[in-house]
Amino acid sequence: MTVTATRQMTAGDAPERRRHARGPRSMLMWIAEHTLLTALAVVFIAPVVFVFLTSLMSSDQTLTGALIPDPWRWENYVDAFTSTPLIRWFGNSALYAGLATIFMLLSSVPAAYVLAKIRIRYANAIFVAIIIAMLLPPQVTAVPVYIMWAQLDLTGTLWPLILPNLLGDAFSIFLLRQFFLTIPTEYIDAARMDGCNEWQVLARVAVPMAKPGIAAAGIFLFFKAWNDYFGPLLYASEDPSWWPVSYALATFRGTHGTDWGLTMALTMLVMVPVVIVFFFAQRTFVEGIRLSGVKG
Repeated sequence: MTVTATRQMTAGDAPERRRHARGPRSMLMWIAEHTLLTALAVVFIAPVVFVFLTSLMSSDQTLTGALIPDPWRWENYVDAFTSTPLIRWFGNSALYAGLATIFMLLSSVPAAYVLAKIRIRYANAIFVAIIIAMLLPPQVTAVPVYIMWAQLDLTGTLWPLILPNLLGDAFSIFLLRQFFLTIPTEYIDAARMDGCNEWQVLARVAVPMAKPGIAAAGIFLFFKAWNDYFGPLLYASEDPSWWPVSYALATFRGTHGTDWGLTMALTMLVMVPVVIVFFFAQRTFVEGIRLSGVKG
């Protein structure tokens, strides 16, 4: 009886001892083991926190070097909508980034599949040409390309930045080709033996197994288009009705440089859709890895 009671007390004390073991000393050990990650997290989060706190300050307080808003001016976010055509800017950015991403995937996925899984003549030469196009700075071809779009009467809009994605994106083709190469050829050959043509193999076999690569390519191009400043500056700067948030924010900062509270509030609002898209795309990325069956 005494032995049984002693065992029960010992078993009951075990969770208590573990709770004590996870006390301050355990927390200090955890921090010591993750010092580098903690420092990197602080480095990345600190600017966002600074922008958020500044967005809640009045224009007079932002110039004093204060870190905490006093008072907390939430009206800056209301003023960001009432003093600027923010909804139109967001719509232009969504049109630009969304259509550019869709057009890129429609053109780059088949091109990458052909280079990776179909034997064609001069495939290596085509791939080298794609890499050269990827390394070519856009400023080199800016003038002749601008003249071409001007002759088509499309300057002053975002269409010169959207339509070229129908011809594929060099980096996306490179990324997707490398991912298609990781798909076992046996799956492709089995689908062909079952009577599928190449379009059916691409749609039913290759694309479902390449979800992680497709999601990654889509994320990269969407963020590139959303944050693009040079393109809208070149083609859409003359018409404010076509300004995306990237160019509009820079222009607003130039004309309202003294009102940093309102400028930072607008900056925070511009960041929100990017964060939302990232987390939704990240979920798709992880799900694609889980369902694809591709071994890393």
